[in-house]
Amino acid sequence: MRESETKAIVLYDGVCGLCNRAVQFLLKRDRHDRLQFASLQSDVAARVLQRHGMDPKSLDTVYAVLNYGEPNETLLAKGDAFLFFAKVIGGIWGVAQVGRIIPRRVRNWLYDFIARHRYQVFGKSESCMLPDPKQRHKFLEV
Repeated sequence: MRESETKAIVLYDGVCGLCNRAVQFLLKRDRHDRLQFASLQSDVAARVLQRHGMDPKSLDTVYAVLNYGEPNETLLAKGDAFLFFAKVIGGIWGVAQVGRIIPRRVRNWLYDFIARHRYQVFGKSESCMLPDPKQRHKFLEV
């Protein structure tokens, strides 16, 4: 199975306005049901992040978890995760793959800049959003 055909878990900040909009964007375009979602505040995210030596209390990064629970489980972060998501949803969004020509350090600097200001620009919720009942199956630990 190709990387873009595998099921992946999106780990996102559940109280971030930008992150919740990004989740809605992905849900709408994930026509082949390749993505599942878990907030960074969930136990699922904590376990995955700990396995990969990441701080589960840090909410500043979006992750894509490939091959969840398998020996070859992979964790993509920041710009790499977004490029993966664009590949998964395909269509016109696949054009984002040209972003791979930008060095990872530059992509991640841009990501970090946006992450630092996301609450001021896009707001913050008191709790994680509840998914639409038709999409609830795509969320882990709702």
